[in-house]
Amino acid sequence: MGGILHLVEDRPTPPSVYNWRVYVLALIASCGSNMIGYTSAFIGTTVTLTSFKEEFGLVNMSKADRDLISENIVSLFIAGAFFGALLTYGLSHWIGRKWCLAISSAMFSLGAGLQCGANHARGLGILYAGRVLSGLGTGIASNIIPIYLSELSPPAIRGRLVGLYELGWQIGGLVGFWINYGVEQHIAPSHKQWLIPFAIQLIPAGMLFMGSLWIRESPRWLFLHDERKQAMENLCWIRQLTASDLYITEEVAAIDQAHEEQKAIVGLGFWKPFQALSKRPNMMWRLFLGCMLFFWQNGSGINAINYYSPTIFTSIGVADDTVSVMTGIFGVVKAVMTFVWLLFLVDQLGRRKLLLIGAVTGSICMWVIGAYIYVVDPTENPSESLTGSGIAAIFFFYLWTAVYTPTWNGTPWVINSEFFDPNFRSLAQACTTASNWLFNFLVSRFTEQMFATMGYGVYFFFASLSFLAFFFAFFLIPETSGIPLEKVERLFKMKPIWHANKKLKAELAAEEEQFRFDVKDGAAVHRENQDSSSDEP
Repeated sequence: MGGILHLVEDRPTPPSVYNWRVYVLALIASCGSNMIGYTSAFIGTTVTLTSFKEEFGLVNMSKADRDLISENIVSLFIAGAFFGALLTYGLSHWIGRKWCLAISSAMFSLGAGLQCGANHARGLGILYAGRVLSGLGTGIASNIIPIYLSELSPPAIRGRLVGLYELGWQIGGLVGFWINYGVEQHIAPSHKQWLIPFAIQLIPAGMLFMGSLWIRESPRWLFLHDERKQAMENLCWIRQLTASDLYITEEVAAIDQAHEEQKAIVGLGFWKPFQALSKRPNMMWRLFLGCMLFFWQNGSGINAINYYSPTIFTSIGVADDTVSVMTGIFGVVKAVMTFVWLLFLVDQLGRRKLLLIGAVTGSICMWVIGAYIYVVDPTENPSESLTGSGIAAIFFFYLWTAVYTPTWNGTPWVINSEFFDPNFRSLAQACTTASNWLFNFLVSRFTEQMFATMGYGVYFFFASLSFLAFFFAFFLIPETSGIPLEKVERLFKMKPIWHANKKLKAELAAEEEQFRFDVKDGAAVHRENQDSSSDEP
């Protein structure tokens, strides 16, 4: 399988291509996923703090009313992210990837500032508005970051660099889960106690904004918009190679070829992809697959747990005074397994195998947890300490977390960043990212009601969807690792789909050999002509 230094290259690559610049650009862009992960993780527990409930009068409300407010705070953020993801297509088309990152961080910061301004006198309205604005910034960032990372990455480490997006998300989530434990343990219930988790949102957003002013624009976006001089400068700077280097020549040739094909088949312009999409069933099929990846991801239950972890742990039988610790451990497991996925799995084991392993294992774990709750019913039969079966249920919950995090949690983002042609990429990413937030919204809006009405059946529901996701991935999703972005379309023309990656790599290797032979042969002919010219009197 290999480790962190193991590379599967599509062609001979100079070592300088894997330089510090490409990693720093990726780390800066991933500050955006850091702010997404934090704001997704902290909110579910912060709104359960006694200080927050007292500030806004929730202590005097019924449980149903409190649940509704909690769902509104979460779902308004996700609704903003949905529209932000759609908005990104137009922004990225006209102003590029770099400035989209700056706009997303500025909008997110404005929203976070409004949330910090909420109090008892002003009510929840200003907090709701801030959540919507932060959601808009999140939607833009969640759309553009995977595109930016995939476009600047060499194929051999593309999964690793796009994986930094997921890593940033999990690190932010880790801080978000533990921040509530910290303020609950060390700060007395007060306005300050619940305000601190909200204010910390400004840190990753500010880091992204400052970094976005320094990073380079995507060379592929510049080539697409005929800014060749700047594109060549950025590409050579990122790769740390000269414009005359054979690697640069080959990469630019592949980009140009892809763009010429796009001009002939799709056309260039804001509306051309919309017009061409309706005429290209194969592209619509890929778009459907990309959206469905996020359907199955959300169907696993991962975002229900992210947003409502206290509800999840309570349903398993965890005591109220230990819920914060168990939630924090959940964040630790996710962060650790994301490191494992990023360094040792996504580029070495591949995307497809990860989806298959995660679907089966995740389904088994959810069946076990649901069966435990069905038999024991811990909420109706509480005990002073967890029983042996309760500990087993907790074990399977963390096993599910450890397996699902490095499989379905981040891999769909990597695949969707690779699935589409250059001129469709922005539109497709907008649609697939919006679909993620749509499914996310449905989960966040109805999780509390699902647990209230279905009980243990929620876990069986997630288990069934995970089981079905296995067949979806096996029969429909090709392996994309190690394939240049401009060649991915050829994967879908090869059958069976589970052998497509191997077949295409063999074809590309033969074409690469022929290209190098033609270059050398052309150089030899050129030298012969020069020699002949010099011999003439």
